[in-house]
Amino acid sequence: MLPGLAAAAAAHRCSWSSLCRLRLRCRAAARGSSERQEWQNLVRLGSFSNMIPCGHSYFCTLSQVKLYSTNVQKEGQESETLRVEKVPSFGEAAENIGEELKAPLIKQDPLQVRVKAVLKKREYGPKYTQNNFITGVRAINEFCLKASDLEQLRKIRQRSPHEDTESFTVYLRSDVEAKSLEVWGSREALAREKKLRKEAEIEYRERLFRNQKILKEYRDFLGNTKPRSRLSSVFLKGPGKVVMVAICINGLNCFFKFLAWIYTGSASMFSEAIHSLSDTCNQGLLALGISKSVQTPDPTHPYGFSNMRYIASLISGVGIFMMGAGLSWYHGIMGLLNPQPMESLLWAYCILAGSLVSEGATLLVAVNELRRSARAKGMSFYKYVIQSRDPSTNVILLEDTAAVLGVTIAATCMGLTSVTGNPLYDSLGSLGVGTLLGVVSAFLIYTNTEALLGRSIQPDQVQRLTELLENDPSVRAIHDVKATDLGLGKVRFKAEVDFDGRVVTRSYLEKQDIDQMLQEIQEVKTPEELETFMLKHGENIIDTLGAEVDRLEKELKKRNPEVRHVDLEIL
Repeated sequence: MLPGLAAAAAAHRCSWSSLCRLRLRCRAAARGSSERQEWQNLVRLGSFSNMIPCGHSYFCTLSQVKLYSTNVQKEGQESETLRVEKVPSFGEAAENIGEELKAPLIKQDPLQVRVKAVLKKREYGPKYTQNNFITGVRAINEFCLKASDLEQLRKIRQRSPHEDTESFTVYLRSDVEAKSLEVWGSREALAREKKLRKEAEIEYRERLFRNQKILKEYRDFLGNTKPRSRLSSVFLKGPGKVVMVAICINGLNCFFKFLAWIYTGSASMFSEAIHSLSDTCNQGLLALGISKSVQTPDPTHPYGFSNMRYIASLISGVGIFMMGAGLSWYHGIMGLLNPQPMESLLWAYCILAGSLVSEGATLLVAVNELRRSARAKGMSFYKYVIQSRDPSTNVILLEDTAAVLGVTIAATCMGLTSVTGNPLYDSLGSLGVGTLLGVVSAFLIYTNTEALLGRSIQPDQVQRLTELLENDPSVRAIHDVKATDLGLGKVRFKAEVDFDGRVVTRSYLEKQDIDQMLQEIQEVKTPEELETFMLKHGENIIDTLGAEVDRLEKELKKRNPEVRHVDLEIL
């Protein structure tokens, strides 16, 4: 029996040790399974930075463990069941793991890559003139070609920037350059020809100047039989008429006042004589300014010479201050320092009375002209004068007003002198006339300087022009509006316009054959064909935008005749 017990004990120890080893292997298998699951997660996420730890020699999974049972029965005791797990050997475990690693861990769809088609960017360089258009006149003058040479080149009809023509013919600059090289052989030969033509042009201008001078001398000798020009008609109406009447009347007044001053020696009469002389000279300047202001614009002065009226009025104001006010103050101060007795003032009173009547008549002519002009502009008389809308007539108005007041001051001071016998009153009259002329000159200098600096038109006029643009369907917004008075009732209007691209494009599409355009779209298969299609219609849309700008400019000028120059900038 002892041998049997010993064998049973030995079997029990063997089973216990096997069970311990089995538990250790199961724990190792569990750790291996969790590490393998972590490794699979890393592979699924695309990271291979954490690899399998090298400290484990093999891995077992719970699915590889199979359980077996054996019965050990003692006499007089209940039967006891022992569960023994069969664990694969190291070689088998390694072989099973290798097969599993060879199998794909994650079933992935094939990778799809979408390539974006991009056109190659073109480098044009700092100077690119291949696509430039030039007119036939420029081609003949700048490239020394003939009209027959241009007949062989491609002709392009372009929208005209001028109001009097709808379209005109232009040529590609590259074609003109190639034709000039074909005609002249080389760029050096072309440069020599340009130099020769430049010298010939200078010589032609010198001959033209000499011929004009000779023609002028001939006309002066035989008399000019030309019909009445526009320049002469300017002085028969409006401000020109007022200025000519003032020149004649003030010239006569100046002559008679100097005679009275020589006869009486009165300081007040001297001031009035100087006053009339300065008025006559200043009105001569105004006549010169009016004659220059109606000249036709030239390349040197593209906006004309209308500001010459303001310049002449400004010089007139300075002349009144220096000649009229300065000499009057000087003579009055000298009379206060060295009073001189005066002769009979009867002739002086008569001349002053005649001067008062004549100056009053000139003042009435100026007032009527200003009232008519203010009524035409829809402004009040006072506002029209203050803003110096008609500088020439304004000068006549202020000078004649000062003349009437000056005659009154001079007559009053001379009367006090004749009654009291004190010549100081006459000197004070001279100072009063000088002060009056100084005030008038200061006003003229200020108003004309403001006009020359670029004065805006009335706010209600600006609002009316802006609303006209904003009510157009192709315009989204108007920014940076500037409306400047150029003088002579001329206005320059400038604004930045935000156009609605959809309306402009729809305007272009309304003029196109939609079926043909759809067919062109269906034929587009490559980026190059798409580029050709977009370049063709893109250029036409830009031309449509330019036509919209021209239409708006014509509409502004039509509804507002005073607007002569319109600059609409595309925002």
